[in-house]
Amino acid sequence: MKEAHEMESLVARIAAMQDHKSYQEQHWEGSFEDYLRLIQQNPKITRTAYQRLYDMILSHGKTEYIDNKKKLIRYHFFHDEKFGGRDAVFGLDVPLMKLVNVFKSAAERYGTEKRVILLHGPVGSSKSTIARLLKKGMEAYSRTPEGAMYTFSWMLDKRRPDGTVEREVMACPMHEDPLHLIPAEWRAATYESLCPPGSTFQVPDTGELCPACRFVFKELMTEYKGDWQELLKHVKVRRLILSEKDRVGIGTFQPKDEKNQDSTELTGDINYRKIAEYGSDSDPRAFNFDGEFNIANRGIIEFVEVLKLDVAFLYDLLGASQEHKIKPKKFPQTDIDEVIIGHTNEPEYRKLQNNEFMEALRDRTVKIDIPYITKLAEEVKIYEKDYNQAKIRGKHIAPHSLEMAAMWGVLTRLEEPKKHNLTLLQKLKLYNGKSLPNYTEDNIKELRKEALREGMEGISPRYVQDKISNALVSDKGDGCLNPFMVLNELEAGLKTHSLISSEEVRKRYRELLATVKQEYEDIVKNEVQRAISADEDSIKKLCSNYIDNIKAYTQKERVKNKYTSQYEEPDERLMRAIEEKIDIPEARKDDFRREIMNYIGALAIEGKTFDYRTNERLHKALELKLFEDQKDTIKLKNLVSSVVDKDTQEKIDVVKERMIRDYHYCEVCSTDVLNFVASIFARGDAKD
Repeated sequence: MKEAHEMESLVARIAAMQDHKSYQEQHWEGSFEDYLRLIQQNPKITRTAYQRLYDMILSHGKTEYIDNKKKLIRYHFFHDEKFGGRDAVFGLDVPLMKLVNVFKSAAERYGTEKRVILLHGPVGSSKSTIARLLKKGMEAYSRTPEGAMYTFSWMLDKRRPDGTVEREVMACPMHEDPLHLIPAEWRAATYESLCPPGSTFQVPDTGELCPACRFVFKELMTEYKGDWQELLKHVKVRRLILSEKDRVGIGTFQPKDEKNQDSTELTGDINYRKIAEYGSDSDPRAFNFDGEFNIANRGIIEFVEVLKLDVAFLYDLLGASQEHKIKPKKFPQTDIDEVIIGHTNEPEYRKLQNNEFMEALRDRTVKIDIPYITKLAEEVKIYEKDYNQAKIRGKHIAPHSLEMAAMWGVLTRLEEPKKHNLTLLQKLKLYNGKSLPNYTEDNIKELRKEALREGMEGISPRYVQDKISNALVSDKGDGCLNPFMVLNELEAGLKTHSLISSEEVRKRYRELLATVKQEYEDIVKNEVQRAISADEDSIKKLCSNYIDNIKAYTQKERVKNKYTSQYEEPDERLMRAIEEKIDIPEARKDDFRREIMNYIGALAIEGKTFDYRTNERLHKALELKLFEDQKDTIKLKNLVSSVVDKDTQEKIDVVKERMIRDYHYCEVCSTDVLNFVASIFARGDAKD
């Protein structure tokens, strides 16, 4: 009894999670009159599929921002990871802006609603992810009060063989808007009366009844001698919830073996079992209106690898896009209202361009390029999402492991700068928002313009993900994944990479891996240097000394020696030793010193105190100078020897603690990094 009671309480707790109010709202039923009242309160429940899709995207909000003097919009719908978690799209704000503008134009009925939207780009560039997001978004939106939509069922009397009558419910097989029940000649006046005065929204006319509903409509009109009002007593209006799993309003079609696929998968097929009941294969009741075009009515249909379809399917696509009509077997053209979106890779698209017989399809297509990401910070987000520390069990991911993999991936997609005297790595940093001397936002815009195919070639994120996964499950690394393990996996995989077409490309990718390894060396050397020189008191003293000297220098004064109390000339050697760490040339030293003093003066006017940490360049210079002064006392080179004295070990332990605290290293990878940097110093090629 006790176990039964505990089970009952568990069931009750789970049942308490149900939202009864939402369930009732989503299963609303009413008469045709009730539906007209709903339209009067909110005419937008009659929106077309494109209007609904566009409003769904906007319902998640948007952010406007400026990137290199260009106004961009980030639509939150593509970023909030609400639909399935793993489907957020990063780094594609410009292509997504173009896509949403097409939806907006289609929602306004400016012509693009009569086109097939084609997402085009290299493998792994998020084309299918975007289509999947749109489908999930439409599903979720149809469950909200703002996205409510309605369809209807017929309540019919069916006579049994024994003479009794039973009530039969026949749902509209294409989930049509109940407004289709209003005869065409009455609609203009009716729609006008449904919209409140001053409303800018017009109730759209999305076509006529499907063949099955048209058959029932005519039968009932005959039975009631043309009394339309009596006919409506057989109509029950209900809320429509889109669902891909239930094949309601969301369709997906993908190419298969030509022998096992025909166009009836798009437009429906005859139900041979019911021919005996109704006596004819042209009776709509003996037809299954369950093709992908039929079931996707009022919603969205995705064509996977659309250009790999047989020509027979593309004919159906032409009419569905341009006329919003499909042709089921043995029935007249049938109206549909749905978003048609397909995606394809470059080889198939090139075939389309070269095929003169496909001119009609090309003319009905709006192509949106979906390239690879070319901004490092956005590429990193892909791998952080998949390999964040909360998901990875038993293995720590060392700092920069994912960043270096992402850096290599992005470098393979960039085109060599044609001018500006830039390296590819510098170009990557400019794209990533880092400022370089003598390069402006105009230069970055020019770099993007001259690179016509940037992002359309290179390494797919999928390849990088596969190699990170390999590195994670390998036995190397003592429980810690480091950048060299990932980079080695990336390089080893190049030998068998199926999408690399030539040895020349393979060689270029290996050279880019060497560039990334060199960049990683520079990054960790800098981190070790900063960890060694992270003594706040020492930096503050050095900063105070530097400020006193440049103040005296700019004001042509002398500095008081705190030990001898004598006034002396500003210490030029100290000032230059600090300034040279951030490449301030002799000719620019006066400008830099005045810049610092002006900054301090501006803060003083606002009642604020100068903090060296607010000036990134000065902060870096002070750290590097302090490192230079302290590195010999730590004897970092001794790390590579088999014996380390107690005093050195204590200092090294302090540095490791700082790296763990400030840079998120663990005990294993902090030791590895210190050994690695020590080996560089032992080779004698450390930079200031």
